[in-house]
Amino acid sequence: MISKTNQLEIRHMRYFLVLAETLHFRKAASKMLISQSALSQQISLLESILGVKLFDRTNRKVSLSPAGISFLKEAQGIINYLDKSMERWQQTLDGDIGQLKIGFVGSAMKNYLPPIIKHFTNDFSKVGLSLEELTNSDQLLALEQDHIDIGFLRSNKVSPEMNIKSVYTENFSLVLPEGHSITENNFINIGQCADESFILYPNESSPMYFQQILNLCSEHNFSPKISHKAIHGATIFKLVENGMGLSIIPNSLRDENNYKIRFIELKETKSKTELFAVWRKNYKNPVLKTFLGYILN
Repeated sequence: MISKTNQLEIRHMRYFLVLAETLHFRKAASKMLISQSALSQQISLLESILGVKLFDRTNRKVSLSPAGISFLKEAQGIINYLDKSMERWQQTLDGDIGQLKIGFVGSAMKNYLPPIIKHFTNDFSKVGLSLEELTNSDQLLALEQDHIDIGFLRSNKVSPEMNIKSVYTENFSLVLPEGHSITENNFINIGQCADESFILYPNESSPMYFQQILNLCSEHNFSPKISHKAIHGATIFKLVENGMGLSIIPNSLRDENNYKIRFIELKETKSKTELFAVWRKNYKNPVLKTFLGYILN
């Protein structure tokens, strides 16, 4: 025996709902853009499938039967659920809802990313964002393993499977202990620090960034003496604060309120540091396509 649900069609319920609203065959048929006789046939078919009369008909009026009143609530629930489900599906295809996983180095969250994320979340409140601070190398691995959708890193060494776009260029800043003899007033160039020890980001974690710092020092005819390595700004600042060496950081990573340190922006040097957005060429997340519109313009 064929069940009622296997025989029901969505159009049957939509016809029923319009007729239940108008209680007039001609008006309902007009709304549904079908003939009055076709509507009457479809309602009769629906009643036959259900085995009950949904409408009481006379020459003067049409009204819902007790079974029709009960069916009205169920039909409305089914159609509303279907419409909302289809709307969510379409929004997912369009990238209007879903999840987006973003990796970033700490300096990206100082100036560049926050206004973009705020703008994006204001426009697409149904998108859930997952943000994770990772090193350059960890972001590349996470991208390859589909653990993040897009990364913001200071490296342009990526595999052929990745897209890469430079999104932000900035100066470096020299980081010194609060009581260091070099100040904004007597600073000439980074060459004054040739005999100092430096705390730098590890070469193996970001070869490009490390090389940029070497190039910056090379502009003034010295190679930095590296005493310590650290990957987080807070660690670097604490080491500098305690006299363990100087450091060179992206200007956006400056934190002038929480440590006994000073910063001098290196405005006159040729070497700059870049932030890159990296994502897979064959990405499948439609939300990423929407997000890319906010960083590629």
